[in-house]
Amino acid sequence: MNRFWIITAIVTVGLLFGGCHQKQAKEGDFTVDDVHIPQTASGLSDKEAEKMPVISFEKTTYDFGEVIEGERLTYAFKFKNTGKSNLIIYSSEATCGCTTSQPPKAPVRPGESGEITVTFDSKGQKGKVEKRILVGANTYPSETILTITANVSSSR
Repeated sequence: MNRFWIITAIVTVGLLFGGCHQKQAKEGDFTVDDVHIPQTASGLSDKEAEKMPVISFEKTTYDFGEVIEGERLTYAFKFKNTGKSNLIIYSSEATCGCTTSQPPKAPVRPGESGEITVTFDSKGQKGKVEKRILVGANTYPSETILTITANVSSSR
């Protein structure tokens, strides 16, 4: 009976450790070098800082102009990764429920472009409105603010 438990224990341990193999990274996968701690980036050497991704937006503010209340409007903020490592956008949050945003889910490689699509629902809004979207990424600084504005009226 003791021999049964010893063999069972050896097989179990073998299965546990045998299942812990390292997955090979494929092109496009995240690597350890992709993930930085932006809050500590100010302590990086110049050489290390040069390797970080940089998010460069064409513009960070967009004005929808005159809008009739109830319209849903969409704008795509275009950007390029002008840094030297993969750009990872880990959050994109609006200041209120009337505005949503969708960043790219995959890392953006150096030299590549992407966009964050922002949708504004003017229902229940009146007058001059300004909404902000806080974008968090593995850059320094780690947060960028995008702004949309509109002048909402009940009729044109």
